[in-house]
Amino acid sequence: YVMLLTLSPYTPTYRDRVSPPGVMIRPYLNGFTIAFNISQPSTWQPYVDSMHHFLAAYDDKVQEEKNIECVSGQYFIQGGNESAEKKACQFKRSLLQNCSGIEDPTFGYSKGQPCILLKMNRIIGYRPGAGVPVSVDCKVQKGNESNLRSVDFYPGNGTFDLMYYPYYGKITHVNYTSPLVAMHFTDVRKNYLVPIQCSLNGKGIINDVNSDRFLGRIIFTLSIGK
Repeated sequence: YVMLLTLSPYTPTYRDRVSPPGVMIRPYLNGFTIAFNISQPSTWQPYVDSMHHFLAAYDDKVQEEKNIECVSGQYFIQGGNESAEKKACQFKRSLLQNCSGIEDPTFGYSKGQPCILLKMNRIIGYRPGAGVPVSVDCKVQKGNESNLRSVDFYPGNGTFDLMYYPYYGKITHVNYTSPLVAMHFTDVRKNYLVPIQCSLNGKGIINDVNSDRFLGRIIFTLSIGK
């Protein structure tokens, strides 16, 4: 009990060996295979519903009401008492453009061009990229590279802006919404299982540990039928 009294509820005691971030994707329904037939809406509607549910917290109006506009390209360092509530930067779903679900409510699934969102795990105090935004790229994990002909990334060129870091923890960073990178798979081989690996790239990022498929990268399969 005495030792517990020495621990801060706001930040970890030891942060000198913070592990690099893992990543996760949305939608995530039944494992890491996203399979559907374009001509059968019932097969892709659950993915669409999951995306809308996840992005509700990112609605532009919600973000404008709860969070502030920040300066892009630099870390948002907040000093003062560690128990003070921290401000959070706006991440509006409109930044995701073709993958926002605003103009195309089906996120491309009705056209066989699905959008998938990539989210970096939260780590208190972590400043990814050592001053340079971490970027995302995707490739065929195994097999013919031509099975994945085109991927568009949003926002911008598929980077996590520095202004969303560091994260101060759920107790004080109450309205924090994790930044996202949307991956729009606009040209994927149809009627075929295509294993895809999407990776983080940046200083301090580790993405090549074979025993951990979520550390700095994620592997999933697209199966798009006509």
